[in-house]
Amino acid sequence: MATYIALSTFTDQGIRNVKETTKRAAAVKEMGKKFGADMTQIYWTLGSYDLVVIIEAQDEQAATAFAMAIGAAGNVRTQTLRAFNAEEMNGIIGKMP
Repeated sequence: MATYIALSTFTDQGIRNVKETTKRAAAVKEMGKKFGADMTQIYWTLGSYDLVVIIEAQDEQAATAFAMAIGAAGNVRTQTLRAFNAEEMNGIIGKMP
């Protein structure tokens, strides 16, 4: 499973209905299973981003489809980052000359 970090901001629609944000997050977590993705952690934050979400997905296609489905709902805009743990990073740098 690949790890992704999604940095999200509320859209106008999302902030108008902010009282529903935890319910929406639970529904999105459930929806992720259909894409082969699991939202393992979600944090509501202060600052430039309103949410930081950790996602485990079976591959890039699953992560992309999940992210696009979230965006299509219209409540948040996301910037998604591929993240590597220490073991994965050691494999990457091990391939360097």
